[in-house]
Amino acid sequence: MDQRVVGILGGGQLGRMLTEAANRLNVQVAILDEENSPATQISTSPRHIQGSFKDPIKIAQLAAVSQVLTVEIEHVDALSLEQIQTKTGVVVHPSPDTIRIIQDKYVQKKYLTEHAPTVPIAPFREVVAGSELDSILEAAMEFEYPMMLKSKTLAYDGRGNKVIKNADEIQIAIDALGGGASKGGPGLYVEKWVSFVRELAVMVARSTTGEISSYPCVETVQSNNICHLVIAPAQIDGRIAAKARFIAEDAVAALNGAGIYGVEMFLLSDDSLSFNEIAPRPHNSGHYTIEACHTSQFEQHLRCILGMPLGSPALKVSASIMINIIGTGSGDAALKETLEACQTSLAIPGATVHLYGKSGVRKGRKMGHITLIGETMSDVIANTKDILKRVPGSVASDLSASPLVGVIMGSDSDLPAMRAAALILKGFGVPFELTIVSAHRTPDRMMEYAKSAHERGLKIIIAAAGGAAHLPGMVAAITPLPVIGVPISLKVLDGVDSLHSIVQMPRGVPVATVAINNSTNAALLAIRILGAHMPSYLAQLQEYSKLQEEEVLNKVNRLAEVGWEDYHV
Repeated sequence: MDQRVVGILGGGQLGRMLTEAANRLNVQVAILDEENSPATQISTSPRHIQGSFKDPIKIAQLAAVSQVLTVEIEHVDALSLEQIQTKTGVVVHPSPDTIRIIQDKYVQKKYLTEHAPTVPIAPFREVVAGSELDSILEAAMEFEYPMMLKSKTLAYDGRGNKVIKNADEIQIAIDALGGGASKGGPGLYVEKWVSFVRELAVMVARSTTGEISSYPCVETVQSNNICHLVIAPAQIDGRIAAKARFIAEDAVAALNGAGIYGVEMFLLSDDSLSFNEIAPRPHNSGHYTIEACHTSQFEQHLRCILGMPLGSPALKVSASIMINIIGTGSGDAALKETLEACQTSLAIPGATVHLYGKSGVRKGRKMGHITLIGETMSDVIANTKDILKRVPGSVASDLSASPLVGVIMGSDSDLPAMRAAALILKGFGVPFELTIVSAHRTPDRMMEYAKSAHERGLKIIIAAAGGAAHLPGMVAAITPLPVIGVPISLKVLDGVDSLHSIVQMPRGVPVATVAINNSTNAALLAIRILGAHMPSYLAQLQEYSKLQEEEVLNKVNRLAEVGWEDYHV
């Protein structure tokens, strides 16, 4: 498809998956890494170069057999790449200056502060070499405790970061991070503490022409400072997810060079976002894209650097979760324990195993990953939990799906009638929210709820029609979502007035109306609507219908057996 050879600095798991994508596109690759690297195991190209991807001589040898150079890890010799691009004309993506900026996390944040002012970054200060203790004490006066001490370079998977809780811990933290630049260690900087509730990530593609395209916002779950799970899409308010994508796109737009970028950020308790860092390459948080998206991050990276049209980053399934397979220790017993989850996943619908071909296992080493896909996040979570039972120290208890159905009522007096809807939705495993929204007493809340419902991720709204019966119609007038109205029986007219009110909506404002007090049918109708594009719900509905039939037939048999005189309802 493209006759140019892509030289990849690094042949680890990212290089391996880049090579897999290149093989499908008939793109030739040359890999620079040590012998029998994961990437070279699946490529018979004679162009591979054995050696360190940090060695300028080896990088020059790779450039000699390539027309385009890219990286699977940012910890490379950016100066060598810059010289090669200048002297030989070999194209380097991302650009060497971008790699240099991103290598130093202090420089990275300083650059984005100046060139991407829309990107929210927590306050930070450089630690002066030779005056480390005084610099950090001065920062503490501004940031207060706790705060983060970070290495400028070579920091990843929790390495290079130390929490400072008080003045007594400052020197301990400095020593733990190599003593600072004055002692031969990496340079340091201090960052104001960010108290976050979730960690989010967005993969962003940038073409050679500067076109920007982002993937869905995902949540990453860490275990021992290593990515443990990736949940796609993130089960958060859709408006926050959209904002995260805008921030990620703005950050990448400020940089030079084509390729795929991983942008990490924090979600705070007030629903604001705080930028964390960028990776100028395929990223652990994007592995799910191989099975779950129309274009994987690896194919997209090749499209970007070769000037091909960008592929669609959209999800082609409703939900996905990726599980990292992390080494539990060394030796054969540890290898068996580490891979037990992979064996279990072979019997799980929608699960795909990716093993990286690494020769040995050790504690904390990334050995592979498992991606699960499904029609609903509830299904994927259930399957994920089955696999995580085989993963030592896994984090699964907090997994939950965002609500698909909103159940609202004007007063808590409607709850007895609406409780049946909640029970049906719960029984079918449909994630939902239930709250009070009064059209008359809280009109602003009603407007906000109706306007934001689809942006937050709801698919259907079930609304109680009480005394004035305005809630379903008012909500339907504002939201583009289907609204199902439940007339509530009251002391006067037994709910007939509510029924007449919501069944007589004006043209253009449809409200699906069920029988008085019959929130059971409202929930079942909502599930049928969801089932139109989530077949697992249709299967449950068919089973529900069979159970109803069996219940009636049992009554038929019972009536025939005892006779009408002795039959008691």
